[in-house]
Amino acid sequence: MYLKGDNLLNTLIHPTAIIHKNAQLHPTTEVGPYAVIGDQVKVGAQTIIGSHAVIEGPTEIGMNNRIFPSAVIGAAPQDLKYKNCSSRVEIGNGNTIREFVTINRATYANEVTKIGNNNLLMAYVHVAHNCLLEDNIIIANSVSLAGHVHIESRAVVGGALGVHQFVRVGRNAMLGGMSRIDRDAPPFMMIEGNPSRVRSLNLIGLKRAGLTVEDIRHLKQAFRLLYHSGLTLQQVLKQLQTFNSNEYTRYLHQFLQLSITGEKRRGLIPGKH
Repeated sequence: MYLKGDNLLNTLIHPTAIIHKNAQLHPTTEVGPYAVIGDQVKVGAQTIIGSHAVIEGPTEIGMNNRIFPSAVIGAAPQDLKYKNCSSRVEIGNGNTIREFVTINRATYANEVTKIGNNNLLMAYVHVAHNCLLEDNIIIANSVSLAGHVHIESRAVVGGALGVHQFVRVGRNAMLGGMSRIDRDAPPFMMIEGNPSRVRSLNLIGLKRAGLTVEDIRHLKQAFRLLYHSGLTLQQVLKQLQTFNSNEYTRYLHQFLQLSITGEKRRGLIPGKH
């Protein structure tokens, strides 16, 4: 509720907020002073939109999100190919979007920039057109994601770095602050530097994600094979196919294979050696 003088306003929308008549806000949505919510915006239950935030449509935002002051969501992409078409932004549930975050909608009609559930985007993060962020991701301050970046679940992205367009960041990866991420970052790894290199397994992140000692042992074996065996990548991929594997090493193999064969993929960030 908001206070105006000595009176309690019977609304969760501040009287200075500007809400388009076609916007759909759940009755429990809270909107702060001077926020602007445009046409074709839909916001779910218990979501809080801070002061001076701007949300343009078509944009759909789920439940229990916290959007801090001066965030801008759903604005036109910074892409010269964009021709004022009806692309959109979709945001799931339980996300925290801090001050001055910008999330652009997709470039072409019927395309989407999509953010999943329970993500933390710290201040000044930029999410460009056609990006896909899965779940439980942490992105630190002043990170810029170029167009078509895909970040998988439980990745951690350090502050003040840039991610090149069409790059994919694997699940449970950790990117060190101020790195240059210009190729795919393999899952379960720690990546850092300019030029960036795979440094080690993300052991702390893997333990926090609930992997067992046996799971991590398999990944350690795969890591040594990848980065310390002296084999070529093709040789490593063949060995990983017959590796004493679990679901995590099988996924690692799949990620590596698609990084070098998939359409519009940029290849892999190499190891430090």
